[in-house]
Amino acid sequence: MLVIAAVLFALAAVIGLTMAYIYFSKKRLPPFALALLHGVFAATALILLLWTVLRTHAGGLFAWALGIFVVAAFAGFFLFSYHIRGKSLPAPGVLVHASLAVTAFLLLLAGLLGF
Repeated sequence: MLVIAAVLFALAAVIGLTMAYIYFSKKRLPPFALALLHGVFAATALILLLWTVLRTHAGGLFAWALGIFVVAAFAGFFLFSYHIRGKSLPAPGVLVHASLAVTAFLLLLAGLLGF
């Protein structure tokens, strides 16, 4: 399950990078469908990670990754609220969300690789 979660988070990351490119280079909101797809992949991965951590009592890097992904998800909800209202996203919010997600993803990968 952890590998599936990592793959889904990776897909969400690719979509997230695409949205960041659109937002920062083209100075417009990314397509709403991309934002939804990003959220669906990330939410599914987060649920799989949560379920696996709770079911297996995994701690360490997996627990840290889970905690940071939860914070990143809240930042994502904050950004999505801007997107729903058609308002420009706060650039610092985009950067914080991305930084948290990348940090959590690296911790998840480190756990999977046995570090």
